[in-house]
Amino acid sequence: MTIATINRFITLLSGALEGLSARVPITEIERLAMLIHQSMDQGRRTYHVSTHVFDMCAGMNPRQVLATLFHDVVYYQLDGGFPAQAHRLLMHSIRVEQQTLMIRAIGEDDTGLALCAGVFGFRPGEILPLYGGMNEFLSALVAIRLLEPHLPPRELLAIAACIEATVPFRGVTVDGSGPYERLAARLEKVGYALNITLTQTDIDGMVADAVIMANQDVASFAEPDPGTFLSTTWLLIEESNAPLSAVGIYSIQDYRGALVRMEKFLSTLNPDHVFHQYQATPGADEFLALRTGAQKNLAFATHYLGAKIVSISVIEALALMTGGNCPVSMLLGDIRSAYGNPDRVEDFLPPPPGTATVNEQLVSVMERGRSKDSSNDLTVSPLTAFVYRYLGHDGTLRALSMAKQMFAGDLTAQDFLRSLDQNMVRALIRACARIALSRETPLLALEKTL
Repeated sequence: MTIATINRFITLLSGALEGLSARVPITEIERLAMLIHQSMDQGRRTYHVSTHVFDMCAGMNPRQVLATLFHDVVYYQLDGGFPAQAHRLLMHSIRVEQQTLMIRAIGEDDTGLALCAGVFGFRPGEILPLYGGMNEFLSALVAIRLLEPHLPPRELLAIAACIEATVPFRGVTVDGSGPYERLAARLEKVGYALNITLTQTDIDGMVADAVIMANQDVASFAEPDPGTFLSTTWLLIEESNAPLSAVGIYSIQDYRGALVRMEKFLSTLNPDHVFHQYQATPGADEFLALRTGAQKNLAFATHYLGAKIVSISVIEALALMTGGNCPVSMLLGDIRSAYGNPDRVEDFLPPPPGTATVNEQLVSVMERGRSKDSSNDLTVSPLTAFVYRYLGHDGTLRALSMAKQMFAGDLTAQDFLRSLDQNMVRALIRACARIALSRETPLLALEKTL
């Protein structure tokens, strides 16, 4: 048995506020809980939802819990605007002009906006950076507006600092300072400007809380099970690619484009920018383990996505040679069906030769599946496993390079197919011909030309 999601929000809010000696009526706690719940668990979100927040809250102190509950309430580009429940709170402070957001002038008595702007280092009239803290700043502003009647400025400052710390993947600037050293300097400046008495110990404690919460926000990057990390990655792929929500309808190129974008992001992400340390938080051994885990998971996920791209690129080339881009399901079959188990392309594939050198851990995840279910894709990847086993690890890397040339228009679909193992290509053509009724004749004709 488990309590309802909304009641879990109420319990966490109530406990955190009580832990900070704030006496808040249960009706007000309920109102805050509903705002958070409604903001996070509707629309296109699949990763930044309530379960992510609940996972993060484990072991957190009261100020971290409050920051965690609010840190993702605004996801402007994904939700298509401000949360309806927080619109009024934000529009008094934010101006929207031609899809850009700017901070309005800060009134002399507007401590909440001044506090948030100071913590994030933003100024009135400045365009909020889409991938440089915009959503985190807006989420912090909602939190501070709602908590301001109940908590002293010192706690509000600490909560805003925790939310600012979740701006991800930042490195050291030219002056040698990291994101949390810069945060500490801004906290000192904000405290002075707003007459909040802070010692250096206070500031260091706030930043230590913040870095713990920030590392927890990206904890999946250090997962010991790469399949679990891949599951998180897949939720992010689905969340950030609207066409994939149309299961059975999204096209081969929609799917391939989503994979390519995520593979490019992960392959270029510096593993040293995932987890952070401030002074001795976290400890040296823990920090090393986090960084090592991030490095291994990023490399594993990049290879996995590369193999997925290769397998779908073969299907894309077949589609382009026999009539053009089409729904993935046309050539591969439905993921699921109301009429029973659907025919899938892998049902008609022969066993691969199994002579090429492969990464067995990659094959295991392909064949056994990622650890979390997906509503938009199969968790197992039998087609990718077939192609990967046929080509081997090094052959898959070479095919990925050729596929990217095809995507860029520097290589024709026919030449791409001819660059691959022809026995594998013929097996895929025959299997797809069993699924794609309208493409059966051109597919079998294509086989004769290769």
